[in-house]
Amino acid sequence: MSEEKPILLVEDNELNREMLVRRLTRAGLKVLTACDGQEALDLMTSELPAVVLMDMSLPVLDGWTACRLARQDDRISHIPIIALTAHAMEEDRLKALKAGCDDYATKPVDFPELLRKIETLSAS
Repeated sequence: MSEEKPILLVEDNELNREMLVRRLTRAGLKVLTACDGQEALDLMTSELPAVVLMDMSLPVLDGWTACRLARQDDRISHIPIIALTAHAMEEDRLKALKAGCDDYATKPVDFPELLRKIETLSAS
């Protein structure tokens, strides 16, 4: 998986962020990181990542709001977003999709499944 464009990981928990960056980098991906929803929107606009992995419970601007705002911005509305959340109920998945996420992954992350989702969305 040698994606030229980076992916953007938006995660406020430092341990989760570092673990995912290591695993994603080992899988051959270039990874940018953001710690809150506003930083995510700024990086989406400046870097145009292939895919965004968005934690939904974030400081400053939560993932739900960041996704909705991204979908309203023509410069970045095309970028696929995968929600990353500890909320595993069906209504949480539907809420993420309604906010503008293209897919949904629960924490703890099933890494092989997450890589499949990234590959599928970055190819479209």
